[in-house]
Amino acid sequence: MARIVNFNAGPAGLPTEVLERVQAELLDYNGTGLSIMEASHRGGDYDAVHENAQRLLLSLSGAPDDCKVLFLQGGASLQFAMLPMNFLAPDASADYIDTGEWSKKSIKEAKRFGGVNVAASTADANYDHLPALDAIDLDPNASYVHLTTNNTIFGTQFHDYPKTGTVPLVCDMSSDILSRRFDWSDIGMIYGGAQKNLGPSGLTVVMMRESFYERITNDVPTMLSYKTHWEKNSLFNTPPTFAIYILWRVLEWVEGHGGLEGMEARNREKAELLYGFLDEHADYYRGTVTDAAHRSWMNVTFRLPNEDLEKRFVAEGLKAGFCGLKGHRSVGGIRVSMYNAASPDNIRSFLDFARGFMGANRG
Repeated sequence: MARIVNFNAGPAGLPTEVLERVQAELLDYNGTGLSIMEASHRGGDYDAVHENAQRLLLSLSGAPDDCKVLFLQGGASLQFAMLPMNFLAPDASADYIDTGEWSKKSIKEAKRFGGVNVAASTADANYDHLPALDAIDLDPNASYVHLTTNNTIFGTQFHDYPKTGTVPLVCDMSSDILSRRFDWSDIGMIYGGAQKNLGPSGLTVVMMRESFYERITNDVPTMLSYKTHWEKNSLFNTPPTFAIYILWRVLEWVEGHGGLEGMEARNREKAELLYGFLDEHADYYRGTVTDAAHRSWMNVTFRLPNEDLEKRFVAEGLKAGFCGLKGHRSVGGIRVSMYNAASPDNIRSFLDFARGFMGANRG
């Protein structure tokens, strides 16, 4: 059976080369006679995988020298609570920028532990754009500033981040990590589920600077303390070893395709192809993001003239070899999620389909 193009918002497609490598090593990893998923997380073979994945992630992301990688579980959703649980004292406050469903969820969790200042929000416009950076009302005494860098549901993305000065910036990068180069200057911590650009579901990656780690204020249960995983190098309990192994292979693929510079060029090309097509045919395919500067390179959202056409577009798209085109249930429409593994040729093929669909169904 031929593989189809995976435009799912997550779990997303993985590079074919990585899947083939995993398949070849599945029964016998490195001559051990075991699959790596069967190997002890205390053994040397897995230990090398663990360290290689950490090293490559730090190197590829351009992380500063005081940064450490933690491999956790529970997805970004657990980080919504774990972050304030560790860093937000009951009598303190943190700044949150509200740009969509996931930032709303993070705000809800943070309010359980301390004060929350919603420094900016575009909820009144149903998140069809991002707040201007100079309009974000930051508190210089905040414990941290929280930002969702890319919004999978509404198709917006921060291409530049607010300057937060001495207050650490915490970024939920679940859906655009390693997709392009970015500035670490104000960042204290990055987190994200792996299932979009990094690997399979079940693994959560946290990248934390020591200067931010030292700000931990609260005494929390052992498994929910960053101190536990920092001090034990993410080996306090059995980590998701197979997911970390696949992450390592994906990172090798990223490195082999030019690192972040290569991914940025690849993703820019895809965005220019798809948005160029939408702009050319805006009378039929209407983008939902009102400011072109805020368009996501990862999740492209648009509508057709009516919902019946959208249902037909999704169904015929699947027959043509493109899955995951249905927009999020809360907003409807069409969504094309084109993470790192999606190629420019995948987008060209999709545009051939979209062009043909329009020709056959216009009026």
